[in-house]
Amino acid sequence: MAEAALFDTFARAPLRFERGEGVWLVTESGERYLDFGSGVAVNSLGHGHPHLVGALKAQADKVWHTSNLFEQPGQETLARRLADNSFADKVFFTNSGAEALECAIKTARRYQFVKGHPERFHIITFEGAFHGRTLATIAAGGQAKYLEGFGPKVEGFDQVPFGDIDALKAAITDATAAILIEPIQGEGGVRPVPKEFLQALRQICDDNGLLLIFDEVQTGVGRSGRLFAYEWAGVTPDIMALAKGIGGGFPLGACLATADAASGMTAGTHGTTYGGNPLATAVGNAVLDVILGDGFLENVRDVALVLRQGLASLKDRFPNVIEDIRGEGLLLGVKAKVPAGDLVAAIRGEHMLAIPAGDNVVRLLPPLTVTAEEAREGLARIERAAEKLSASQMKKSA
Repeated sequence: MAEAALFDTFARAPLRFERGEGVWLVTESGERYLDFGSGVAVNSLGHGHPHLVGALKAQADKVWHTSNLFEQPGQETLARRLADNSFADKVFFTNSGAEALECAIKTARRYQFVKGHPERFHIITFEGAFHGRTLATIAAGGQAKYLEGFGPKVEGFDQVPFGDIDALKAAITDATAAILIEPIQGEGGVRPVPKEFLQALRQICDDNGLLLIFDEVQTGVGRSGRLFAYEWAGVTPDIMALAKGIGGGFPLGACLATADAASGMTAGTHGTTYGGNPLATAVGNAVLDVILGDGFLENVRDVALVLRQGLASLKDRFPNVIEDIRGEGLLLGVKAKVPAGDLVAAIRGEHMLAIPAGDNVVRLLPPLTVTAEEAREGLARIERAAEKLSASQMKKSA
């Protein structure tokens, strides 16, 4: 009955989770599920992490919300830490990834405006991208299934094929303001962008007076095995959008930029009521306490290697179920030979959670706190799911 009062915009699985413990979720009836979805890369430190819980409780006893009409010490601290550990000089806090992308888009357009180029408002994006669900971000993503029925597409987004440098160069005009890309396409099928391509984008932007925007909503805050995925390519953007993992489960996003790129974002040009409130930034600071700790990201990379090697072995054993393994760090994709939804369902049948993506891919996004032992437990459950699907496929072809 409760479901009937909700919009019918989600095809929810018939599971109700009552509590979480590390990499585990527990249903109302007491069934335990190994969570390799992390709320779609959100629960970066798993469920019930004591440092996050303690930070939230401590802040809740002080003040929940004051608005951005006043100075907020926790917000200033988190902004400084993000800037000190990235390319950025300036940070704007939001509640979500889509809002962080909206801020990034506005920042790029405003930059060109104050530099004397109001005609420069177009942003080049790439096929397969996903940048959010607002009217501007679905236009940036360009996927027909998200655009249908919502009126005219927001103007100013020019999409080119993924990885096609010649098409990109041809798309640049006097109206181009920036290039927007995910270092690894998550929703689009866990497709990493080659580092040489990202390096070429940096040079093209420098040569043409354009801003380079990275969407690290899914890849940022340790998910790739580095604090930010752009570090793998050795290039830095001018603007970057974050969310998901930065709040560890609490709604929090951020738009980071160099001082030059943010030079047009003066008082009154942009705003938010909730963005960066005391509760959110208390949790965000707690997340960074853990992720920036000695050895944490090295351990993420070590466990990711265990998981990746195990998945490669499963690919060899079940070629009629698994076609390819892709991704970086603990953002891994299993490209399926069977429908991806069938593989997700089979994994769920083994009391484990995974996330579907485009290009017939299943995403594995365990908490960054996952241990090697828990990774092997996950592999064992995926193995059982693959065995059942493989047997079914062989039966069909017999």
